[in-house]
Amino acid sequence: MRGLFALLAVLTTVFAAPQPAAAIAGGEDARTGAYAFSVLLTMTGLPADGGGTRDSSCSGALIAPRWVITAGHCFRDASGDRVSRTVAEQTTAIIGRTDVQSDAGYEVTVVDVHQADHTDVALAELADPVTGITPIPLATASPTGGEVLRLTGFGLLGDGTPARRMQTGLFTVGHVDPVTLEASGRSPRPDTSPCPHDSGGPYFREKPLALVAVVSTGPGCPHPGPDYSARVDNLTDWITDTTADRPLPSYALAAAALLAVVLAAVSRPLLRTAGVDRGLSSPAARR
Repeated sequence: MRGLFALLAVLTTVFAAPQPAAAIAGGEDARTGAYAFSVLLTMTGLPADGGGTRDSSCSGALIAPRWVITAGHCFRDASGDRVSRTVAEQTTAIIGRTDVQSDAGYEVTVVDVHQADHTDVALAELADPVTGITPIPLATASPTGGEVLRLTGFGLLGDGTPARRMQTGLFTVGHVDPVTLEASGRSPRPDTSPCPHDSGGPYFREKPLALVAVVSTGPGCPHPGPDYSARVDNLTDWITDTTADRPLPSYALAAAALLAVVLAAVSRPLLRTAGVDRGLSSPAARR
């Protein structure tokens, strides 16, 4: 936990801005304990351009005791290509924690990654199953224009500072195609929008609860108009097959054991570079 606090302190210093925070860009703090299936994915020791390493993060959702769904671009190699493996020295899923500075919930090592074909979705496999938190069900009905979805995430706030608490907002679905959907801010503000590091955050129906899509790409935040998310309702067969009970690969077990021993207590500063996604871009840059 000291390492996480140190990381937050560094991020606040690096990204502080004079204007007040707007949350998810125009979102609001989630109630303590709400949306416990929401996940913060932290990546420590990613390869950096020009050598060395950097840290980053994404958002996601628990869909099975040992599986987190997120954006595919959260796992990319030094060339920027999506890969079906972890890339950082340590990738950790933090689940069931509304306040990032608390010790609530679970911290579980990510040991393997599965990329979906032709869409920006990945499944992250956990070293141990999460108990006591109910995974979010997958939607079985297609999204429709005008439908209202909720989003949760742990990305930057509207002023560019890192969120210390899970953020949430409501969005209206616009155009829907076979792979993606457009969603525009609805509440608390018309310009409520995902920010960097909200990548992979879940868009879901509240009644009945069902995961519809994950954050993929869009303009800099905050902004009115749509962001673009990867649908998951049409990936149920692939998700079911991938997450079926099976033993962890031996290399994943060895990696998890090694990482548990060598993980440093002090995190490095999080370096952000402009890019084309919610995982790595700055608020002013198009993802």
